Order: sequence, then C-alpha cells, then structure tokens
Amino acid sequence: MSDNRYRDVRRVFVVTLALNLCIAFGKIALGMATGALAITADGLHSLTDGASNITGIIASTIAARPPDADHHYGHRRYELLAALLIAGFLFLLAWEVITGALGRIGGDSVPSLTPLTFVVLTLTLTVNIGVAWYQRREGRRLRSTLLLADAEHTRADALVTVAVIVSMGVIALTGWGWVDVAAALVVVALIARAAWGIIAQTGRVLVDAAPYSAEQLIALVEALPAVQSVARARSRGLPDSAHVDIDVRVSPQMTAAQTATIADCIRAHLREQLTGIGEVEVHFIPHESNGQTMEDVALAVRSTADAHGLMTHDVTLNVANGRQVLDLHVEVPPAHTLEQAHAAVTALEDDLVERLPDLSEVITHIEPSAGGTVAVARLDDARRRIEERAVLDLLTVHYPAVDWHHLRLYRATCGGLKLTLHAALKPSLTVVQAHQLADDAETLIRTHRPHIKRITIHTEPQD
Repeated sequence: MSDNRYRDVRRVFVVTLALNLCIAFGKIALGMATGALAITADGLHSLTDGASNITGIIASTIAARPPDADHHYGHRRYELLAALLIAGFLFLLAWEVITGALGRIGGDSVPSLTPLTFVVLTLTLTVNIGVAWYQRREGRRLRSTLLLADAEHTRADALVTVAVIVSMGVIALTGWGWVDVAAALVVVALIARAAWGIIAQTGRVLVDAAPYSAEQLIALVEALPAVQSVARARSRGLPDSAHVDIDVRVSPQMTAAQTATIADCIRAHLREQLTGIGEVEVHFIPHESNGQTMEDVALAVRSTADAHGLMTHDVTLNVANGRQVLDLHVEVPPAHTLEQAHAAVTALEDDLVERLPDLSEVITHIEPSAGGTVAVARLDDARRRIEERAVLDLLTVHYPAVDWHHLRLYRATCGGLKLTLHAALKPSLTVVQAHQLADDAETLIRTHRPHIKRITIHTEPQD
C-alpha cells in the first residue's frame, strides 16, 4: 500500500473516531442532565468504540513505515495485528451482550423503552449504520484489511442497537420478557461470526495462503513471447500488496541483460493484469532441450560476440550428413590488420565451439564494421541529391506499391557509401514476405549502385 493510501486509511479512522466521540459525549451529557443512568452507561460504552479507531490510526501509521534494518519487508503485518485486536474487541462485545442476557434469565427485571431512550438509540443506530457503510466502502476502495475489520466492529454495534430497539418494542406491546434474551443471543451469534471472519481473513495471510492461484499466474506469464515456460509460480501476502515469485525457463544462452528485460516485462504484465501486486521476484532456470535450436545458437553467437567486442550478422546453421556447420559474418574494426582480425575471429570461433558442443565447424566471413560513419554533411550535397534521387527512382519503378521514405546517405570510413531508408508495406504481409522484399530491394540497389557498400532497410506497415 502506498503512503497516500495509508494517509487515506488514517483519514477514515480519524473521521469515524470523531463521530464516535461526539455520540459518546452526547450520550454522557444527556444522561447526566436527565439523570438516566442507562444512557450515561451507554455513553461510557461508546467511548470504548473509539478504542478500535485509535488502534487503526496507530497501526496504519506504523504499517506505512518503509523497510528498515529490522523489518526488511516493511511493517505491513502490523495492520494484521491490529485487525486481530479488533476481532478481540468484537469477542469482548459479544461477551458483554451474552452475560447481560444470561443475567436476565429467571429475573423479574424487564427493560423499558422510554421516548428519550428511543431517540438516543435511534440516533446511535443512524450514526453506526453510516459509519459502517463509509468504512466498508473506503476499505474496499483502498483494499484495507484494517478498515474492513473496523467496519465489522461498527456493524456489530449497530446490530446490538437494533436488537435493543426491537426487543424493547416487542416487550412493550406483548410483555414477553424472554424476547430480550432471545434477541441478544442472535446478536451474539452474528458478532461472533463477524469476529471469526476477520480472524479467518487475517489468518490466511499469516499462514501465507496464496492470494492468486498458481495456474492463474502461470497462464499470464506464459502468454509473453519471450518466456518458454514457467517452472513454478507462488504468491503470498495481503490482498492489496501480494508478493509473487515466478521461476521461468529460458534458453541457457541468454545473457544477463536479456533476462533482466524479460523480468521487467513480466513485472509490468502482472501489475497490468492483476490488482494488488506489490513485489514480483523473477528467477530464471536454464531450459535444457534435446539438441540445439536456432534460437539457442543465435543467442549464443550474440552473447559470445558481445564478450569479444565484435558484431555479427547473417547467422545461419546448416545441417548436412548429421554435421552442424555454423556460418556467420563478423564485423571487426576497420583499422585492424588482417592478422589482428583473424586472431580476434579465431578466438570467437573457439569459444563458440566450446559453448555449442553440437557444432562440427564454424565458418566466418570477416568484414569491416560500419561503426565509424560521418554525417551526410561530409558528402557533396549535389552528389548526395543525385544518389538519393537515383535510388528512389530505381525502387519506385520496381516496387511502385511500396512507400519509400526517410532515405539517407552516409560516407563510411571503410570506403563507399552507406544507405538507410524506410519501406512502408501492406499491413497484411507476413514478416517473411516483408523480409524477402527488403532483401530483393537491397540486391537491386547493389546491382545498380555498387559503390553503396552497406544498406539498411527498415520495414513498417502502411497507415
């Protein structure tokens, strides 16, 4: 629960405390003025109702504290302790009612309902019903166990008042004294039921019952494309701030940066789909599969090349006669000599063979990286406009249905030119079809403009 929500919880308790104190002091003043001892006693009893409000204010203040050296997960459990204390107040109220009722069994005293008593009880009932409704509404909105527990306490007071009014009315009309005892026993049962409900709800949290089922969590996480499968899903804690643990199977070739991105996606997805998610811990387990998939190989090549400070592209895995041959292009700094480039690439090949034991051979194509590019301004403006117009005319003739735009030319330090452009295609095309069209367009450009050494085409759907 955030600090703002705890502030709202305290505000509700302060409002209800003020109302309870007004009613209590009003009853006491009225009782002293009229000499009605019953009303004065009821006013003193109403003061005890404020005890649960004060308990709620103190507990919500403590629960809002951040984690410290002794409470690494915060102080949320103080809210549960306060809810249990309120359940204790309910049991005390039930005990008070039942002892009073049992004391009247066999006795001659019959309670009487005077007009003044009726007015006081009706006012008390109205306030209690309003407070209970207000606390329950805010408790649900703020997902506060403590507010909902105190709402049950206020509701129990209202039940007692209803029982008193009804029993006194029936006695006044019929003279049946036993109705008072019967009504009190019914109220005791309802109060005990409310107290047990609070204990059961808080008890579920204290014994780490799951607020969300494992099946629900697994289905949500496995819906993410990057997750191969979920090994285990657990949840515990308060309904408004649940702690979730997810064990996810991923490819053994994934890097720490890649798993960190997946973890962030899982947390965001769970918080978007479920209410009341507090903390999400994601643990990764290497997924052992039978044989190497192309995804495993691509991830291994990428992470291994990153470790060597090299870039790769056009990675393919060829299988012939039961032998796996890895073919890839490796980009090295343009300033490297052939001897330096060969040494760097050979080290990469050795690591790949060690990391991917199913490989029989690694074949690499060494080429200069395009890391050192300079801005278009270094090109002669007239030449740049001529080249861009020539490329755009060429593509428009061969692919008139494609919207070619954002065409840019750069001079590469390794010699020649580098071209980047966007291609807006029909949204209904598959990724394979879009990739094939981009490859064909690249081949077309290289054939007609061979001095353009590097080409990057960004495909996107048409608006």
